[in-house]
Amino acid sequence: MNQEVEEAIWAGRQAQRSLQEAKSCLDHARGWGIVDLIGGNEISGLMKHMNVRQANRALKRAQDDLQTFSREAADVQELVGLQVNIGGFLTFADFFLDGLVTDIWVQSKIKDARRQVDQAIVQVDQIMDRLQAIQ
Repeated sequence: MNQEVEEAIWAGRQAQRSLQEAKSCLDHARGWGIVDLIGGNEISGLMKHMNVRQANRALKRAQDDLQTFSREAADVQELVGLQVNIGGFLTFADFFLDGLVTDIWVQSKIKDARRQVDQAIVQVDQIMDRLQAIQ
């Protein structure tokens, strides 16, 4: 059982790092998006889209790490009754699809993704607290 808990904690730490990276990338994309909205130029638009692409990659990594964490925590759940429910956050990388139409739409999607990342961070932190308590 101890090995399963350690594996779940390791996976949880990786998920926490990935989520923090995604949060940072989304914040940068949001900042450039605001500049673009209030009268930016081609450079601000380019920076916004570059940061959106970086955020998309970070969200994909976070999504993969959350899936791994979910599997590892599920192993522990069978042993100690730990409740794991992070499936709702596994699709948030889908917010950034090809064909970004308007700056306002992009800002809305960045805001939605940021909110979901914050929720995932809270949930992963709660599960990590439980795992560390039983370690």
